[in-house]
Amino acid sequence: MTIDFYWRLPTHGCHSSLRHGGYDRGDWSPLGTHNVAPGLDRQGRDDGFRYIDHLAEIARAAESAGFIGGLIPSFPNTDDPWVISPLLARATRTFRFMIAFQPGFLNPVHAARLSASLQRATGGRTVFNIITGGGGPAQLWWGDSFSHDDRYGRTTEFLDVFKGVWKGEGFTYDGRFYQVRDGGLSPLLSAEDLPEIWFSGSSDAALQSAAKHADHYLSWLEPFDQLTDKFARVKERTAALGGEQKCAVRVDLVARATEEEAWRDIKLGFENVDEARRRQSRGGPTDSVGAARQQALRPSEARRYEDLIVAPNLWGGFNLLRGGPALGIVGSYEQCAARLDELIARGADAFILAGTPHLEEAYRVGEEVLPLLGREAPALLRAAE
Repeated sequence: MTIDFYWRLPTHGCHSSLRHGGYDRGDWSPLGTHNVAPGLDRQGRDDGFRYIDHLAEIARAAESAGFIGGLIPSFPNTDDPWVISPLLARATRTFRFMIAFQPGFLNPVHAARLSASLQRATGGRTVFNIITGGGGPAQLWWGDSFSHDDRYGRTTEFLDVFKGVWKGEGFTYDGRFYQVRDGGLSPLLSAEDLPEIWFSGSSDAALQSAAKHADHYLSWLEPFDQLTDKFARVKERTAALGGEQKCAVRVDLVARATEEEAWRDIKLGFENVDEARRRQSRGGPTDSVGAARQQALRPSEARRYEDLIVAPNLWGGFNLLRGGPALGIVGSYEQCAARLDELIARGADAFILAGTPHLEEAYRVGEEVLPLLGREAPALLRAAE
């Protein structure tokens, strides 16, 4: 079985180390001598190296290290993935760009034409990460006040129309959220392959939509038994609809030559977290079931990094060191590979991996961890234990 590995591209700046919290790679922090992009020339002026150039370096590193493509996240504080993706496509050869977006903010017919054009221009390298939003103030930032289940109903209809018009002319649809009459793409565009669809969400409404439309069901890392149960429910629902569902995991790694070295980086990062960051990491109001499950892993009052160890090689404090999900994998190269192998055994068909800093860690994980996957050498198993 082939396992696809994607890398995460930081469209909101990047830390140079997990040991401190400054976004010192890119213009998301004030221009300074330590910033990679933009930097300063000898006269102290902006050297013209833009953040998109830094993202291209990360994409090329991930491509050369064996990753099939990269997730391009979308949040209120990021650049837009639809703009970033074609620029990165020109900087790489086979690298797929996984565009994260919320379907409610695009017309599905226009999205189909836009996507088919990207497929045609890039040789079929477009992938979608469909996100439906976490509710609360973050959702209102987008001007979207729809309720949780209505957002997933809208996403389902969006993908109904998106796929319907792609098949050719004469598509008609009369739904609650979208109506189309005699829609379709031109023959040249409709001949392109549909992008793979990766779908996120942990609620029953999300699983129902994913079972109908997703090629990959994507989850943040959770305790392994919890994740196994979620994957089983997704695959059961898809089978009931006559389909087959692949599952994927989005997870950060701190992989080092030894376990001690990996935990040392976590310890130093944890000790540098200030109280303001602790308050921010507690999260705000949300109706997202997945976000609520992550918040349950966040005992933000912990005063020792060891208090956040959830299971062997699983640490629940990553959200204190950078934005995003709480749980990640920490350990030696062999231990990280063994944990990924265990996830594969539990039903994971693909991964979106990440590490900080994204450029150097793309090389490290691609060169040191991925080649160890699938090996049954006793030394690897002993190291994982």
